Amino acid sequence: MREEYEKFKIKEYKHWIIYLHGERYYSGYLGSMYIWAKREGDIDIMDMTKEEQEEFFDIGKTVKKTLKELFNPGRFNYAAFQNVAHHLHVHVIPRYESPRMFAGREFVDKEWGKPVKEQTTGIPEETMLKVRDAIREKLINNQ
Repeated sequence: MREEYEKFKIKEYKHWIIYLHGERYYSGYLGSMYIWAKREGDIDIMDMTKEEQEEFFDIGKTVKKTLKELFNPGRFNYAAFQNVAHHLHVHVIPRYESPRMFAGREFVDKEWGKPVKEQTTGIPEETMLKVRDAIREKLINNQ
């Protein structure tokens, strides 16, 4: 994982690390993140070990609860493309029918009701780091 992403790290587990999506890709979806496997290699999602699966689903349930409490998304999209990053990871993309305000910024899901598209929004890194911190704090409380 490149160092530029480390600043968006939310929490590390035995087999996985959670990262907030930074300004690029899915930042228009407030709280969008990905769960990155610590195991190296181009591993297909269906080739997760039993331990990785169990921890992944525990993390996923906690992430969902955390995002519901913080931002109340209407639904969640999950994606494991591996087209650009040839590494086992799963995107968690909360979806919003109406805009959300956070840290003085408006987040708008321009694609509500449609498939997810990359939304680079120009939201400052400072704001994204506040999102990261809010999720990190709530996630720790939800463990």
